[in-house]
Amino acid sequence: MNHAVVSSEEELLIVVDEQDQAVGELSKAACHDGDGVLHRAFSIFLFDGQDRLLIQKRSADKRLWPLYWANSCCSHPRVGETLEVATHRRLSEELGVMSELMFAYRFRYHARFQDLGSEHEVCSVFLGRAEPSKVTPNANEIDAIEWLSLSEVDGLMASQEAEMSVAPWFRLEWERFQCEHAALLSKFLKDQ
Repeated sequence: MNHAVVSSEEELLIVVDEQDQAVGELSKAACHDGDGVLHRAFSIFLFDGQDRLLIQKRSADKRLWPLYWANSCCSHPRVGETLEVATHRRLSEELGVMSELMFAYRFRYHARFQDLGSEHEVCSVFLGRAEPSKVTPNANEIDAIEWLSLSEVDGLMASQEAEMSVAPWFRLEWERFQCEHAALLSKFLKDQ
């Protein structure tokens, strides 16, 4: 499937406070400049029928963390968009799939990428399912995809190269699934 470029530095994102309450709007570029401005974001973890996680290598064209491995899909709702609408829009735009999503948890993080900018987000994390045969990655957004077992994801995170190859939000979110939200992830995988 030939996907178009679907996001731009000019699109307006939702600026939030620590409790994820909207307090304004700024361009995507402005939200990521310097130390970043706290804004709303989401991350999606898609698993197949064998409980393998879809991970993506970010496009070389990404401003922040290009060619780093990240979770299945991560992005931002635009001004006027709910998380439900935004998550499904990005699944379609990036991976060509739709999935029922289950909210897992929300957290705040801040990470700087060299001198090119920062992510400073209140991020809602979701779980879903996808069939590998239905996934069609958007080459403008994604360099490569892999399906990894839970132990393979653990191995990726523990590798010496992880610092230079895994996006910081993916590491933080996986740590939370391993510690604070292990029972929730286990129940999701068993029930779905």
